[in-house]
Amino acid sequence: MSDYERIRLVILGGQGVGKSCIINRFLFNKYCNKYRSTVEDLYNKEYDLGHMTLKVDLLDTAGDMQFPAMRRLYIATAHAFLLVYSVTSAPSFSSIKQCFEEIRENRTDYQDIPIVVAGNKLDLTASHKEITIEDVTEWVYCELPKLRVKILECSAKDDINIKEIFRNLLSLSKLIPKNDTTDVSTGLKRRSSAYVSATSKGKRRAESPLPEKEKPSGSGTGMSEGNHLAKPRSRSLIRRASRKTKQQIRDAQVDECNVS
Repeated sequence: MSDYERIRLVILGGQGVGKSCIINRFLFNKYCNKYRSTVEDLYNKEYDLGHMTLKVDLLDTAGDMQFPAMRRLYIATAHAFLLVYSVTSAPSFSSIKQCFEEIRENRTDYQDIPIVVAGNKLDLTASHKEITIEDVTEWVYCELPKLRVKILECSAKDDINIKEIFRNLLSLSKLIPKNDTTDVSTGLKRRSSAYVSATSKGKRRAESPLPEKEKPSGSGTGMSEGNHLAKPRSRSLIRRASRKTKQQIRDAQVDECNVS
């Protein structure tokens, strides 16, 4: 396995099921019961697994179908999916069925993609529950073909099974063992898409202080003995050398005139 690997986790589900609440509980150990519509929120996490560094992008998506082109792009570029429904809402369970159909239509390798199906709002089941774990199990294992999938119920409010969601995703991705004790909630950073783009450009500029045309070539005169990059000549030195060359040319022209 390589020393560095990056995967993208895409969270899908209907409106108001608690996708953002799950993310916020996992990242910041916070919960807010005020609903805010999400268009796109991108988070980044790094795991030091000893033998490799794993970078995980978590993409929190909109719960409606207003942006079909964006949804197709999310699905096409994902390495794993988290499908979230509310255990108190039968329509939300229908929504994740529709999400899965989108995955099946857009990904020929859908049977190999890690998927976790999570039923949120477990804290409300004492008074109201419309979808049981048996309902979800019957759909996944009886109606669908063989998948790399895990089913569980959770509560973002009471912090029930939140870490297990992401541990199972990494386990299904075969990036950590099933019984691994890595703390999956550490090292996370929130980044918007614009921030990621800007910082990546800044990093490239920091790593490459010279413009492309001024970078020394591996086979050109910019290499000294031992394949070490030669230090760039200062502009003042170049200007002095240029003035000296021009003076030599003028002196040579004067000498030629004197001889003739």
